[in-house]
Amino acid sequence: MVDDQVIPQNVTDPFVLQAMRRVPRHEFVPPEYLGQSYENHPLPIGYGQTISQPFLVAYMSEHCGLKPGDRVLEIGTGSGYQAAIFADMGMQVYSIEIVPELAAEAEARLKRLGYAVQVRAGDGYCGWPEAAPFDAIIVTAAPDHVPQPLIEQLKPGGRLVIPIGPMGAIQTLWQFTLDADDQLARCNLGHVRFVPFTRSAQAL
Repeated sequence: MVDDQVIPQNVTDPFVLQAMRRVPRHEFVPPEYLGQSYENHPLPIGYGQTISQPFLVAYMSEHCGLKPGDRVLEIGTGSGYQAAIFADMGMQVYSIEIVPELAAEAEARLKRLGYAVQVRAGDGYCGWPEAAPFDAIIVTAAPDHVPQPLIEQLKPGGRLVIPIGPMGAIQTLWQFTLDADDQLARCNLGHVRFVPFTRSAQAL
C-alpha cells in the first residue's frame, strides 16, 4: 500500500510512512470490506461516515508537520485509523467523534490494539479546550468555514489541516499555520471530498 499508493504521490515524511506500514488498516474497516482494506479509496464504516483512503490519511498527516511527543487533536474519530497513525508516530492524541456509537467502538478498538488515544464523544466544533494548546489539529469532515475555537486552541506555529466547502460537492483541503502574532498563513492542498461536518442539536 505504502510503496504503490503513498510514496508515488510524494509523501516523504519518514514517521508517516513507517506508521502507514505498521498500523493494520484492516482492523479499522467493517468485516464486509476486509478485502478492500488496502485499496486506495474510502470505505463506509456506518452511520454515514467513512474511513479515508490511505493516500489522503498519509497526505494530511504529513501536512500536520508533527514530531514524536507533539500534541494533536483530531475532529472526526471515525473508526480510529487516523488516530492510530498518530499514536504510532508517538504523538499525544486526542480525538472527538460526533456519533456516540462510533466513538465507543473506536475507543475499544484502539485500546484493544494498544494505541494510546483519548477519545471523546461530542461536538468537535468547540475542540478540546482543557487539553489545548495543540501542535496540530486535523479535521476529517468538511465544514463551510473554519471553526474559530480550533484556531484558538493551536500553539504558535501550530497547524490546522481541514477540508472546507459545501456538502456533497468538491471541497478544498487547507493547511493553516498560526504565527507568533496570531495571524494565519494558509496553503491550498488541493481538492478533496469529505463527509459533511455535523454538529450536535444542542449546539445549533
